[in-house]
Amino acid sequence: MKRSIKLLGIFALIVGLFSFTYYTTGKTEADDILGVWEPSNGKARVKIEKIGNKYFGKIVWLKEPIDPETGKPKTDKNNPDESLRNTPLKGYRLLKDFTFDGKKWVDGTIYDPESGTLYSCEITMGKDVLNIRGYVGVKLLGRTDTWKRLKLKKKK
Repeated sequence: MKRSIKLLGIFALIVGLFSFTYYTTGKTEADDILGVWEPSNGKARVKIEKIGNKYFGKIVWLKEPIDPETGKPKTDKNNPDESLRNTPLKGYRLLKDFTFDGKKWVDGTIYDPESGTLYSCEITMGKDVLNIRGYVGVKLLGRTDTWKRLKLKKKK
């Protein structure tokens, strides 16, 4: 009898801890990703929006919007497709085609304009941060960057 009471107590403790963890961390919803985010290098700001049932992110601000070599707005000069090298970086969609699987955003890509490389990507969310994991082939061999959510002031 004492053993079953002890087991029942342990079970109740485990259920309680799980419930506490669930309610304090909250459940991530698909549209929680929407908003403006800043990569860890601080060189840009990316607005993530939903188009249809997929999520995309475009550059809406650049720390250095003007190319010092040309004196004109920065373009995608490292793109492997020469016909796209004159595309302005501001407004450029670098996150494409993400879907939400109930826990994270998957099956999308991220483009790095500094190297001209396209990576497979998945995104997980913490409290006001995104963990952006880009990789080629194997997820374990990728790199993760942490982006912080920007709280934009509302215009009066």
